[in-house]
Amino acid sequence: MKLEDLYRQVIMDHYKNPRNKGLVKDPNYKEIHLHNPSCGDDITIEVKLNGDIIEDVLQDGTGCSICCSSASVMSETLKGKTIEEAKEIIADFFNMIQGEPLNETKEEELGEALAYKGVSQFPARIKCATLAWKACEKALEDGEEDE
Repeated sequence: MKLEDLYRQVIMDHYKNPRNKGLVKDPNYKEIHLHNPSCGDDITIEVKLNGDIIEDVLQDGTGCSICCSSASVMSETLKGKTIEEAKEIIADFFNMIQGEPLNETKEEELGEALAYKGVSQFPARIKCATLAWKACEKALEDGEEDE
C-alpha cells in the first residue's frame, strides 16, 4: 500500500468517525470558534486545562473532509500534552503544511497528523487543514493569560 493511500484512509476514518466530537459548554473549558468564509468550514474547539496540561480537547463543526478530520486528529494529538508541547506540535504541523521538511522526532510527535503532509501541494486547502489547529492555538494562548 502506498503512503498516500494510508494517509487518505486516516483522513476518511477521522471524517466518518470523528474523535472527541461534541461540545460540553462547560465554563471550565475555553471555547474558540473559527470560520473560513472562503470554503464554509466552521469549527468550534473546547479545551480544558489542568494546570499546564491539556486535560481535554473537544471539537465540533461543519466543513470539508480535510477540515473536519483534521479537527479530530488535532483533538487526539494534543490531549494530555503540556501547553508548551502542544504549541510546539502545532508549530510543527503548520510548518509541515507549508511544505517544510520535519525530522524523525517531529514526525513521530505529529503521528496521524502526518496524513495532511500532502496538503502543502494544494494551497487552497491549507486553511481547511489548519483551522482547528489555529483555534486550539488561540485557546492555549488565551489559557495562559488566565493564569
